[in-house]
Amino acid sequence: MSIEQVSLLTSLALVAAFVLSAVFGAVARSTRFCTMGAISDVVNLGDWTRVKQWAAAGGIALIGFSALVFAGLVDPNQTLYASNRILWLAALVGGLLFGAGMVLSSGCGNKTLVRLGGGSLKALVVLLVMGVSAFATLKGITAVLRVATVDKVHVDMATNASLPDVLAAALQVHGPSLRLLIGLVVGGALIAWAAWGRRDTRDVRSLVGGLLIGLLVVVAWWLSGHWAVVDEHPLTLEHVFLATNSGRAEALSFVTPVAYALDWLLFYSDTNKLLTLGIASVAGVVVGAAVHALWSREFRWEGFAGTNDLAHHMTGGVLMGIGGVTAMGCTIGQGLSAFSTLSIASLPAIAGIVVGAVASLKYQAWQLQREL
Repeated sequence: MSIEQVSLLTSLALVAAFVLSAVFGAVARSTRFCTMGAISDVVNLGDWTRVKQWAAAGGIALIGFSALVFAGLVDPNQTLYASNRILWLAALVGGLLFGAGMVLSSGCGNKTLVRLGGGSLKALVVLLVMGVSAFATLKGITAVLRVATVDKVHVDMATNASLPDVLAAALQVHGPSLRLLIGLVVGGALIAWAAWGRRDTRDVRSLVGGLLIGLLVVVAWWLSGHWAVVDEHPLTLEHVFLATNSGRAEALSFVTPVAYALDWLLFYSDTNKLLTLGIASVAGVVVGAAVHALWSREFRWEGFAGTNDLAHHMTGGVLMGIGGVTAMGCTIGQGLSAFSTLSIASLPAIAGIVVGAVASLKYQAWQLQREL
């Protein structure tokens, strides 16, 4: 493959990532896909509809990724979440911080991008604060703190720390086949639970939205892990995953990419700052949500109600930025993308997000009751 062909493939991959994420933004907005909202519905209303929507998304993402691995289209050992080390404390603590932050800021990173597309200036402030905090946790002052504390606590494995790989090594069976079996069983169970008892139109729409979100995660894995891959780069002669920040296969995630998007905008004239799939995805979600908001005539400018509202949203943005990087993902990055690989670290991360969100919701309820 020539340099010109590599450049063309990179450009096409970026366009594909933008379009894919625009569809994600439109679907998320039209079907009210939101992990924070789902947890809030259960805690405050006892309504499991949006939790089941997330379960449907997780089920499809899991089955789809397992099928890609079984077909030899994606190497599970070359994904962003592949590692022989389980940073379980970082995943748990990061998840707790992120879960608490997403409640304070009225939504996770994905939801904040969607809200920005709908005209929320509050979301813009949250994204800026989250992006700066995330970058500081990647390479700045909170990165030093992260490395010196939670990253020191880990469990080293002899193989890739994903459930299928660990079981395959222990049972001495074919890894991709076992992964597909687990994916079909667990993913199928999640989808079956999500579909169980649905009768009205709103529930069906929610279920379809979850299935589409999960499918988009699978397409993102195929795009980054198979289509936009060069086996032997003409300059370096290395195996290259084009337009990724990590140099590995990546799927959808919305904390670290926001940080890289800010970095790209601020240092645009630096030729070392290249447009990546993650950055294109951030822009795509906003545009897709904006198109849907305008088409449905729901676009509305929104500002802060007061200083308390501003303080809560900024605090939430800081917690999401620090927590998302520490946990190596958000509700989409860990909750769907990493979960689809059955990474063991995704389990404490998801648990932390849920516990952090519930605690933050209880805090908000207590604060509201105190003011009455």
